[in-house]
Amino acid sequence: MGRRHEASYAYESGLLLDPENRQLREGLAEVKRANAKLTAPFGDLFTGVDVLGKLRNDPRTAPFMDDPTYLQMVSQLETDPLAANWAAQDPRMLVTMSVLLGLPDTASQDEPMDSPKPSGAPPEPQPQPEPELPENVKQARAEKELGNASYKRKDFEDAILHYTKALQHDPTDITYYNNLAAVYFEQKAFDECIAQCEKGVEVGRENRADFKMIAKALTRIGNAYKKKKDYRTARTYYEKAMSEHRTPEIRTLLSGVDKLIREEETKSYVNPELAEQEKERGNELFKQGDYATAVKHYTEAIRRNPQDAKLYSNRAACYTKLAAFDLGLKDCERCLELDPKFIKGWIRKGTILQGMQQASKAIAAYQKALEIDPSNAEALQGYRSCRIENASMDGDQDKIRQRAMGDPEVQAILRDPAMRMILEQMQDDPRAVQDHLKNPDIAAKIQKLLSAGLIAIR
Repeated sequence: MGRRHEASYAYESGLLLDPENRQLREGLAEVKRANAKLTAPFGDLFTGVDVLGKLRNDPRTAPFMDDPTYLQMVSQLETDPLAANWAAQDPRMLVTMSVLLGLPDTASQDEPMDSPKPSGAPPEPQPQPEPELPENVKQARAEKELGNASYKRKDFEDAILHYTKALQHDPTDITYYNNLAAVYFEQKAFDECIAQCEKGVEVGRENRADFKMIAKALTRIGNAYKKKKDYRTARTYYEKAMSEHRTPEIRTLLSGVDKLIREEETKSYVNPELAEQEKERGNELFKQGDYATAVKHYTEAIRRNPQDAKLYSNRAACYTKLAAFDLGLKDCERCLELDPKFIKGWIRKGTILQGMQQASKAIAAYQKALEIDPSNAEALQGYRSCRIENASMDGDQDKIRQRAMGDPEVQAILRDPAMRMILEQMQDDPRAVQDHLKNPDIAAKIQKLLSAGLIAIR
């Protein structure tokens, strides 16, 4: 049927009346395919027999067959002629049409057509011949190799001789300055090592040396200053090296020297005489009941003499009065770590554990104290009270509470509206107790409730 527009209209009208009619659907599809061939730029060029075989056998299109994108394009043109609208943008399409139309290969007689290369591994570039080195550079490198051999044998004097000759041949290469500096470092001639590195950095910058080589020289300067125990200058050069080339090795060196600086500062601050003065001030304030300020002086005393076990014990006593049992326990642990035979440390630890309602652990601490001095009255009293407390705990908690409530002082504390509010705050936020304990009156009342077993601070 030549009048395709009318045929298409007739098929569509028939399908409106009988949508399931197979013959009408096939007829409409055939008309649309015919229309597509007429309107497609390449007509039915790609719908012939064995299109891919023709393209594969022709030397003009055979290279394209290795490209998956080209095969996909041809496949789409076989099924959808309208795909030619975008396929025409590919420069290979003109060659493809020539092959399918059977045109002669005239392009090969003229200039070859630029066509995309099949996607694959690009050809490896041919190695370029190395440029001929100047004679002085050759001689410098030869001397360097001799110097390296001597360095490995630890024949440092001979290594210096060869590296110096290398520098005489080529004074613009930072490598030879670094080599000389390495020898001086091994000889512990740190000033000479630093001088060579500094000269090398200067020459390297002038001649645009690799930043890694400059970082290497700066790192060696840092190492030399570290050996001289000038840790702050060493840190400066490590930081300079990091600015040139950041590596894990330099970062580790920087961290190490920072630690040495902190240790040096701590040691320089140590002064047992000043520590004793701070301890005396803390003792006076403790006697006056100003425990919070006493803590500050004991802390300063510890900074001045961190190896004195008694200072930690004194501060633990303050923390006990302030009901800061966790801090007090930590100080007791440090005190006993420094001096396991210090009996007051064990007694204070027992007292703190007792206040934390950890009677069994408190008993163990008092037993340690009694091992040191079996007749110590304070340790004996603490041990016995813990045993009684343990027995009571194992018996009846209600009896403990009932006995405590029979104490008029406890009753007065619990009737106090302000104290009841404070106790409620302690339940909601245990950290709030620290603020209240700064008041000596409140601290005494809380200590009374702790002793009575009515509250516990953990």
